[in-house]
Amino acid sequence: MRYLTLFTLEVLILVSCSPKKEYIKIEGFTQGTTYSITYYDSLSRDLSVQIDSILGRIDHSMSIYNDSSIISQLNSNISDSIDDLLKEVIVSSFEIYYQTDRAFDITVGPVVRAIGFGKDKTQGIDSAKVKQLLPLIGMNKIHLDGNTLKKDDSRIQIDVNAIAQGYTVDVIGKYLESNGIKHYLVEVGGEITARGKNSKGTDWVVGIDKPVESALPGENIQAKISISNGYGLATSGNYRKFIEVNGQKYAHTINPKTGFPELNSLLSATVVAPSATKADALATAFMVKGVEWSKNFVVNSNNIDAYLVYSDSLGNYLVWMNEGMKKRIIP
Repeated sequence: MRYLTLFTLEVLILVSCSPKKEYIKIEGFTQGTTYSITYYDSLSRDLSVQIDSILGRIDHSMSIYNDSSIISQLNSNISDSIDDLLKEVIVSSFEIYYQTDRAFDITVGPVVRAIGFGKDKTQGIDSAKVKQLLPLIGMNKIHLDGNTLKKDDSRIQIDVNAIAQGYTVDVIGKYLESNGIKHYLVEVGGEITARGKNSKGTDWVVGIDKPVESALPGENIQAKISISNGYGLATSGNYRKFIEVNGQKYAHTINPKTGFPELNSLLSATVVAPSATKADALATAFMVKGVEWSKNFVVNSNNIDAYLVYSDSLGNYLVWMNEGMKKRIIP
């Protein structure tokens, strides 16, 4: 998952048809990945400058790759002040942290980097080092007080990479709506939100890749899903992002309770939720908790749909989806 590098690529591609001329499309690079925004505006406004400004503010707030960002200043103990953007992300992170039995945790960053998925690119798993860092993991060890974040230990660091892209998508969607735009699709690194209709007058459609390690995004579409009404969609998977040490592959999903890569049969989790922020975080948590826990969570949740791809003991691909997701599948 995206704990490990700054906003890794997802296993989603857009499969709706090319927009007609009245639909405006903006594309570019942000947060270490690509973004694509398609919208209909009766005034034909080009909002690329404004959107670029939004992306810049989010980067300044929560990029661990930007030494002058607010989150970097916080992690370096230069300041304990945060802006409203980072505060919103942390509040959402606390919500998912408790809902998922601590499977989603934004304090796992130091262990992620120690294992070799972070910007330092240290290769190898040092069990002693991981165990040494384990006491620094746990969102119960950080505390929000207005726009101040207090840490029980100054060595604690936060990393919101596993939720920031979903949050970014939601922020841009809300900005478009504030400008009277009712038909749009926003995608950042594979995280998506959509409202209204596409240029064909139908719901927006996205594709889910079959989890094949060597395949390129979009090469093996496993399913197509409709999305609209401002809902968010995100996918996390273990089959493309890993490190290899002495011939052994280690997935990038880190279990915050153990500090080590989580090993289970779940290959990818696609989540549709009322916001892309929530979908992003839940997809990450599902990869930690595994198939059965994730199934139970979805069945007992409102407004959460999931498409889970996992393997059996023989290595066969299996799929589970709830009734809500089945209604979203495009034949």
